[in-house]
Amino acid sequence: MASPTRRPQLASGTPTWLLPAAVASVAAGWLARRSTIGRVLTLPAMAVAGGALWFFRDPERSTDEAGVISSADGVVQSIDVCPDGRTRVAVFMNPLNVHVNRAPLKGTVTSLTHRPGGYLPAFNKDSERNERMVWHFDTEIGDVEVIQIAGVLVRRIVPYLSVGDAVERGQRIGLIQFGSRVDIYLPEGVEPAVKVGDKTLAGVTRLDRG
Repeated sequence: MASPTRRPQLASGTPTWLLPAAVASVAAGWLARRSTIGRVLTLPAMAVAGGALWFFRDPERSTDEAGVISSADGVVQSIDVCPDGRTRVAVFMNPLNVHVNRAPLKGTVTSLTHRPGGYLPAFNKDSERNERMVWHFDTEIGDVEVIQIAGVLVRRIVPYLSVGDAVERGQRIGLIQFGSRVDIYLPEGVEPAVKVGDKTLAGVTRLDRG
């Protein structure tokens, strides 16, 4: 279980351009005291650096709930029963959400597959063909599938684990750089405890009915 902390933390896999953006922001602030150009550049430079730092934050989370927990921060976009009996809970992440994703249950990574594709906004129905990372976990309730779906911007998915790795409930599994949706598939017979429009926190919000 993660312990609470006040220490700021950036996600593993944060893009390398973030450091130059932060340096540019500091330089613009220094120039602002000496020239008109510096004053003009300061605001956009600080906005870019500040926005990126906020986007790639990675706060500690305390996973107290039992059952299947959300892999993503965001809002439940849809809940669909699949032909095989599983229930898909799709969580949409906006730019203000934390984009580090977490394991829904304790188990083992049995499969990890990268699937190339398009880069449509995640709320678009055609985003089913977007770039994605497909995870399968062997858990106490059977196979649980989690899909990280890239969005329209930077479009890079960074996995933190490999096939065969053991994982704890709420453990970080990867980052979607400016990506925008995570689908969690509840096994047949497992009923969702959330509804469309509910807000979720990765590693905190329980998705199934206990």
